Amino acid sequence: MKVLGTEVLDKASRLHRDLRSPIATWITIARGAKWKSLNEVRQTWRNTDCVKGQTIFNVKGNKYRLVVTVNYESQAIIVKDLITHAEYSKRGWNK
Repeated sequence: MKVLGTEVLDKASRLHRDLRSPIATWITIARGAKWKSLNEVRQTWRNTDCVKGQTIFNVKGNKYRLVVTVNYESQAIIVKDLITHAEYSKRGWNK
């Protein structure tokens, strides 16, 4: 898949140094994937959900949430945000 919006990941990695390795792993997996559905995503990245039209990846043992838009037809992922679990809850994503 094409991964767009990686500047969001770069910024988050600068703020949270513990994200560098998990994000590098996620990018490698995502770029090599040919996902056609959320179920296929979950076969690769088990802790993934669809919330409010966005795909949410749990990153680094559920410490962070990676919010993306996945277009399965065009095989593109647009990175929207990478936030802590606390920020995710505060913004009401989990409701």
